[in-house]
Amino acid sequence: MQIYRYPLFNTWPEITRRPTADFLEKIETVSKVMSKIRAEGDAAVRKFTLQFDHADLADYRVSADEIDEADQILEPKLKNAIHIAAQNIDTFHVAQKAVYRIIETMPGVKCWQKSVPIEKVGLYIPGGSAPLFSTVLMLGIPAMIAGCRNVILCTPPDRNGKIHPAILFAASVCHITEIYKVGGMQAIGAMAYGTETVPKVDKIFGPGNSWVTAAKQFVSNSECAIDMPAGPSEVAVMADETANPAFVAADLLSQAEHGPDSQVILVTTEEQLIKDVIKVMGKQLKALPRSEIAAKALENSRAILVKDVEEMLTLINFYAPEHLIIATKDAAVIADRIINAGSVFIGNYTPECAGDYASGTNHTLPTNGWAKSFSGIGLDSFCKKVTFQEITSEGIKNLGPVIEEMAQAEQLFAHKNAATLRMKEAK
Repeated sequence: MQIYRYPLFNTWPEITRRPTADFLEKIETVSKVMSKIRAEGDAAVRKFTLQFDHADLADYRVSADEIDEADQILEPKLKNAIHIAAQNIDTFHVAQKAVYRIIETMPGVKCWQKSVPIEKVGLYIPGGSAPLFSTVLMLGIPAMIAGCRNVILCTPPDRNGKIHPAILFAASVCHITEIYKVGGMQAIGAMAYGTETVPKVDKIFGPGNSWVTAAKQFVSNSECAIDMPAGPSEVAVMADETANPAFVAADLLSQAEHGPDSQVILVTTEEQLIKDVIKVMGKQLKALPRSEIAAKALENSRAILVKDVEEMLTLINFYAPEHLIIATKDAAVIADRIINAGSVFIGNYTPECAGDYASGTNHTLPTNGWAKSFSGIGLDSFCKKVTFQEITSEGIKNLGPVIEEMAQAEQLFAHKNAATLRMKEAK
């Protein structure tokens, strides 16, 4: 972990730079893969599944028997944990349902907005070095609550053509039965263009590596919507002398173990805390099965010493982290001043992993600074807003002159005439 002491503002862009890949370098390869899938469908998907995931599959749709088998072999304790997490996620997202109101903007003119579910959505679930079955819940539950008519799920198989049973069990909890053993770029292409087996969707959700992210951005140009331009995972911790070094170290490592391109940042007013955190982090790192991955991520990570809380806040809002932990005095007061973060964790007893799994909030969040302009996944992500209006004869008499005046000023006389004719009829 690199240490920076009291860095000047003009150095912040450099010291907070993410270790993200240049997507432009991947576009040529992504474009070729997408073109093949679009032209050849299932044949191309099978070819790329063999090439990238080393699985030779004649049929890559998960059968009902495989879903039943996953339910039988998964440990009861894990199944119970998944059910509890699912209930919390459901409770939080149900509360996001919008209640629409009819607004009379002037006599005889009524307007309203209605939330309508996106019909066909595709969920991408990473399954490489870590099978993220928790992401199934984070995406499947709001899709279910929203009322999306068709929900399909793609996740990479292992070399034996198998899917981790926890992914299949979590999918069954979300009532998702259309599951495909397809990962990486080929999964994004299959959902975006459709194949003989995989249906085309209207919007693709889910995290992934830099190739998946590049593929999502590619198809979003012309084929379907995507949730957000997410990249490698990241966490920032704001801490002062009240922070527990062991807690901070554990939180930093919990994100570092996601992948070698993850980034973790500690921002603090206490130099001694940096020393304590690095010391205890070294001890915790040795005990981690994914220590090599975490250690690689720490090479891209920072500990930044600042002079006061105000500078700490300014730096965090500049960085716009995916996850932010506030381990300081008056943490709730400080949290109220955060404007750029995907999800905020307040106080010493609120670990970031609570949001990853089971507190109820969604863990699919904007990374790479996109928290400045994107929200994390919520119920609205699976809906679109449709506006309605209804105007009576009284209403067109009241509003018509306004329309006529504005249309004439824009020299759009057919617009003006559409109002004029109705005004005459209303008289």
